[in-house]
Amino acid sequence: MLVMSVMLAACGSKETDKPADANAPAGGSAEKSAVAAAKERGKLIIGVKYDTNLFGKKDPADGQVKGFDIDIAKAIAKKIMGDDTKIELKEVTSKTRIPMLKNGDIDAIIATMTITEERKKEVDFSDVYFEAGQSLLVPNSSAITGIQDLNGKTVIAVKGSTSAKQIREKAPEAKVAEYENYAEAFTALKSKKGDALTTDNSILLGMQKEDSNFKLVGGLFTDEPYGIAIRKGDAEMLKVVNETLSEMKSSGEYDKIYENWFGEKPEKK
Repeated sequence: MLVMSVMLAACGSKETDKPADANAPAGGSAEKSAVAAAKERGKLIIGVKYDTNLFGKKDPADGQVKGFDIDIAKAIAKKIMGDDTKIELKEVTSKTRIPMLKNGDIDAIIATMTITEERKKEVDFSDVYFEAGQSLLVPNSSAITGIQDLNGKTVIAVKGSTSAKQIREKAPEAKVAEYENYAEAFTALKSKKGDALTTDNSILLGMQKEDSNFKLVGGLFTDEPYGIAIRKGDAEMLKVVNETLSEMKSSGEYDKIYENWFGEKPEKK
């Protein structure tokens, strides 16, 4: 009986009898860094936009996703995996990106994501990798020149973005129509389902380059610093990402990528 009691006690103390961590990402433990997970599977999985010209957009000609965010993602893959081709680019939207990161579907988010105090409660952010600001896109014939002209107008925004929240605060008399992604939002503007489209100036610039019938107005009425989102508490992944950004800026690679997509060198602060 004494021997049986000892054996049962030993079995009961095994690690496998501990309750599962409800916060653990799918396919791995909560303690495992995204760096280790990527090396185990043989590729880094990054959440990016597929519909945002200049940052992350799928080219119908060859099916490849291209843009500034994509080049940053490849640099991080090279740092972690030793090869920038060992990467999977998974589509996210402003609405789906944080849930996908928390579920372990992706290792990081590089998708025109503004750093906010509210989002910091759910994810960790890298150093700022791009400075943007909210603006307005309107048809060339529009009389709208800024947020002061939006009373009674319909303003198009994307679900889950900071832009929708900001426009409600800064133009409370405007009606806000939200769409799932930027492609749908721009189509809605072109279809005259709204009077203006609002998001970061950098994203709007990409839309304007696609269709010269539209113009940016209103200047910048917010600060939108973009960061790379990492799962909360993943110190190793955060360190590697920040090291990569720092090395890119020191070597001149960052400036080269920036100029390639935006036609000018980034402003030095």
